[in-house]
Amino acid sequence: MFRRARRLSEAIIQRAGARVLIFASGVSFGLMAALTRISTKGGFTAGQIAVLRFGVGVLLTLGLFAVRPGTWAPVRKGLLLTRGALGGLAAFLYFVSLSRISAVQATLLNNSFPVVAIALAFFTLHERPTMHLLLGIAMASVGVFLVLGGGSVHIDFGWGQLAGIASACFAAGAVLAIRRLRATDNAPTIFFAFCLGGLAISWPFAFDPWPAGVALWATALVGVGGTSFVAQLLMTQAYGKITVPEAAIWQQLTPLASYVWALLLLDERLSSLGILGVLLGIVGVIYGSVFGQRRNEAASPSLES
Repeated sequence: MFRRARRLSEAIIQRAGARVLIFASGVSFGLMAALTRISTKGGFTAGQIAVLRFGVGVLLTLGLFAVRPGTWAPVRKGLLLTRGALGGLAAFLYFVSLSRISAVQATLLNNSFPVVAIALAFFTLHERPTMHLLLGIAMASVGVFLVLGGGSVHIDFGWGQLAGIASACFAAGAVLAIRRLRATDNAPTIFFAFCLGGLAISWPFAFDPWPAGVALWATALVGVGGTSFVAQLLMTQAYGKITVPEAAIWQQLTPLASYVWALLLLDERLSSLGILGVLLGIVGVIYGSVFGQRRNEAASPSLES
C-alpha cells in the first residue's frame, strides 16, 4: 500500500514537472516566432533562417556532447532518422507556407498539428483523450483562432495552404516519433537528429544573398537559434512523462505566446477578440490539464525509464 502511494506521488510530481517543461517550451517557441519575424523583416529569407536555426542547434548539441560524454546515445537509429526527416520537413514546409501566404493563415494551419497528433496517437500508441481534455483543446483552439484574426481570417486553397497543412501532418508524425523515442533515447540525442534532418532539407534553399548587420545576425543566431534549442529540448524532455493528447493542449499555448511576445517586441496590438482569445486559450489549457487526466494514468508507469 505504501509502495503504491509512493509510486503515485512520484508519478504526479514527474507529470507536474513535465507540464512546467512543456509550458516553458511554448513560451520559448513563441519568442522564437517573434524573433524570426524580426529577422525576416531585416532581410533573411525563410531558407536562411532555417539553416541558421538548425545549424546553431547542431553546434550547441555537439558542445553538449563534448561537455557531457555519453550524452550522445542513439538506440533506435531508424526512428531517430524518421524523427529528423519528419521534423525537418515540417519546419521547412512551415517556412514555405509563411513565404506564400499570410502569417495568420500559415500559423493557423500549422497549429492544427496537435489535433492530428491526437488522432494518430489513438491508433498507434493507444492513448485515448478524455472528453474533458477534448473540450479543453477545443476551447484553446477557439482561443487561438480568435487571436489569429477570428472572423477576418479567410483561407483559400493554394500551394501556401497546402504547405501549411502538410507541415502540420509531418509535425504530428514527428511528435509521435518523439513519444516513442523517449522510452529509449534521451532528449539531446533526439534533438540532434531533428537538427540534422532540418539542416539537410533547408540548406539548398539558402543561397540567396545574405544580409549584413551585427544586431540582425545576433537576433538570428542567438535569438532564433538559441530559443529554438531551449524550446525543442524542453519539449522533447517533457514527452517522456506526458501523453500526446495532454501535450497537445499545452502546445496550443505556442501561438498565443508568439502574439504576446510580438506585443512586447514588435509593438503589435491585439484586438478585443484577440485578448478574449488569449484568455480563452489559457482557460482551456488549465481546464484540460486539471480535469482531462484519466485516474489510472497517474499510477501508470512512465514511458521514460
